[in-house]
Amino acid sequence: MNKLLVFLISVILGTSTLSAQHKFLNPEVDLDSRVDDLINKLTLEEKVDQMLMNTSGIPRLDIPPYDYWNEALHGVGRSGKATVFPQAIGLAATFDNDLLYRVSSAISDEARAMYNAAQAAENYKRYAGLTFWTPNVNIFRDPRWGRGQETYGEDPYLTGLLGVAFVNGLQGDNPNYLKTAACAKHFAVHSGPEKLRHEFNAVASPKDINETYLPAFEALVHAGVESVMCAYNRTNGEPCCALGFG
Repeated sequence: MNKLLVFLISVILGTSTLSAQHKFLNPEVDLDSRVDDLINKLTLEEKVDQMLMNTSGIPRLDIPPYDYWNEALHGVGRSGKATVFPQAIGLAATFDNDLLYRVSSAISDEARAMYNAAQAAENYKRYAGLTFWTPNVNIFRDPRWGRGQETYGEDPYLTGLLGVAFVNGLQGDNPNYLKTAACAKHFAVHSGPEKLRHEFNAVASPKDINETYLPAFEALVHAGVESVMCAYNRTNGEPCCALGFG
């Protein structure tokens, strides 16, 4: 089991009262046992519901609702008043991975404060959680793509270096618990005309895929990023959400 499961238990369950009936709420029990206990208590319908982006609460288990959609590319501005940093393409122009680590550490500090306030107000809506769809490590080659400003530019090595620093700042350095959960997006060749980005077919050679588009994702996975989001388009004729790269 990885840190994401610890994170999800701590975030989704919040500050529920410990109960002898609920082993999964007891931090003194080993993680595998807690996860098994929770899964065994869920009905099939509840398991399916918990796989959605905006999950329902399960009152009988003291589990509140949770929405996975939150953004932090250059601050947590959608969650309320927050520090707004330069866009990713501007941060990348510094060529300073230590700076990006400090920026994302500040973002995750504010994210935790906003999350605590949201929990106290029983706000479980979009942008109130700790799962961030950040960073965007796509390679920016086509100026017609309207989301190029979210990326770190066109260099695969720099993108991987800065992406890893950003992930480390968002997720923190606790060996057992995540500060927030980061996401590497959009896997993998996601850079077409803006109006067509949900259906665009990105054509790339195996050499270009392996040398240009995949290295940053590989770097972030090795760094422990907690999730990967697939691209919305097709690559070489296949939907990216159903595509496997050899």
